[in-house]
Amino acid sequence: MSSVAKGTRRGVGAPNRAVSIRIVLGVFLIVYLIVLPSYFAESRYILRVITTASVLSFISLGVWLTFTIGRINIGQGAFALIGGYATAILSTKFGVSFWVCLPLSGLIAGLTGIIFGLGILRLKGVYFAMITLSLTEAVRLGFLSGGDFTGGAPGISNIPLPDELGLFGITLIPDFGKVDTHIAFYYLAAVLLILGLAVIWRISSSRLGWIFKSLQQDEELSRSVGINVARYRVMAYAICCFYGGIGGAFFTVSQQSIYPSVFGVLDSLFFILYCFLGGLAFVAGPIVGAFLLFILFELLHEFQQYQQLIYSLLMISIMLWLPNGLLSLRLPAAFWRSRNIRD
Repeated sequence: MSSVAKGTRRGVGAPNRAVSIRIVLGVFLIVYLIVLPSYFAESRYILRVITTASVLSFISLGVWLTFTIGRINIGQGAFALIGGYATAILSTKFGVSFWVCLPLSGLIAGLTGIIFGLGILRLKGVYFAMITLSLTEAVRLGFLSGGDFTGGAPGISNIPLPDELGLFGITLIPDFGKVDTHIAFYYLAAVLLILGLAVIWRISSSRLGWIFKSLQQDEELSRSVGINVARYRVMAYAICCFYGGIGGAFFTVSQQSIYPSVFGVLDSLFFILYCFLGGLAFVAGPIVGAFLLFILFELLHEFQQYQQLIYSLLMISIMLWLPNGLLSLRLPAAFWRSRNIRD
């Protein structure tokens, strides 16, 4: 086939693929934002499960970003805990509105990530993983020993629900205490997830994403062409920690309480597992992994003592037969595949 004919085929196929992507996205958004909350409006349990899966996905997107710079991060639970306590302390002790606490919690977690990242990001492989794992436990013990400021072992309770958010006398978001709380938190989680995915997708398909990918492949080579390796490593880690802080703030307010063990090492491991299961080569991998694993775990409740065994066997089976993640099944790969990471 001539090069002209090939080019023509590519030219025709690209618009069709773009249309298909938009259709798939539209269907997902309609189901996620309209069908599910409408159909399960009376089922608080199911709404809570989907809401939780949405926020777990959001937090895991940050972990996925650290994989793009070649780091295995087992410390995301620490920054979710930092974000959660930031919101709890600001709202209960200083009366700060949730809508101010939410971004502040992300910023506090991000700044903390920068401070730690300047030192620990020089490490690679298992050394970095072990340091971040230890960091999760250290943060937990720090809040446990915080006395009256952090509430000690019982933590902080009676955290107020999000209040009304308005602009120029127009109510943008109603007081969560005056509406169906489960629906309100469902939509808040959905908005966070959609915005979080959009930001990570934009990063991964931009020049910044290519720089992150270059760090994963060869930091010395990147340094030799003038890339400030330390700066970009810390930048990726700070964004990851920001996501953790936002997610932790959400969970704190939705549960109206927080205590030191609400996020721990096991949660950090699950955030990594979500990324692996969905597929590290795909931006949406953490979302697919989190929704599947969390909902699957909930469905297995009826098996009682066999729940953990069945759950573990299913995960091992998926990892053995789909080592590149569920999205490697080549569903709409043209959209889901990151431009940064190859299989």
